Amino acid sequence: MSKRNYMKELDRIVEKSGSRRPRVLLHSCCGPCSSAVLELLCRSFEVTLLWFNPNLYPQEEFDRRFETQLELIEKMGLSEDVSVLAESWKHEEYLRRVKGLEDEPEGGARCTECFRLRLFECARLARQYGFDYFCTTLTVSRYKDAERINALGEEIGKAFGVAWLPSDFKKRDGESRSNRLAAQYGLYRQNYCGCEFSLAARRQDEN
Repeated sequence: MSKRNYMKELDRIVEKSGSRRPRVLLHSCCGPCSSAVLELLCRSFEVTLLWFNPNLYPQEEFDRRFETQLELIEKMGLSEDVSVLAESWKHEEYLRRVKGLEDEPEGGARCTECFRLRLFECARLARQYGFDYFCTTLTVSRYKDAERINALGEEIGKAFGVAWLPSDFKKRDGESRSNRLAAQYGLYRQNYCGCEFSLAARRQDEN
């Protein structure tokens, strides 16, 4: 079986929409990753950005990444076009979700549960506020499994009755473009995924 081309699927949704601009709730993991994604989606969608990242640790990192997210939106000139729906730091919720998976390697089952937690909340709010689609910036990174993320999005979307917007945003120069935009705007760029487990792994690699 050939692998799905999620970006072509996204293209077909855009083509089908015609002049209509569907509403999409876009979960963002951080400012730098969202840059190229916002640039792309704002051409065809009415975008609201969801900041829900209870995995981030410590709280100072959560706050700094959120400030960077707002800084990016302003510097891209999207303050009038992109609304932001932000939730507070709910790290205990994340820790409950990944209990028993603390020793999993990066990219393993713990990360899957982290994806699921954030996509679940995005779908819940998308249904509550009547969005046409929900989506995430997570697929812009080469370190994130787009197939797994899309499968989770589709599963959760069906459970909530809201459409998942397929993506593999790293494609078509998306990851490189996000890196260039982050550098252009002088954004803070973190050097670990976000949770305390990825931070510990980073520190271990540096020693």
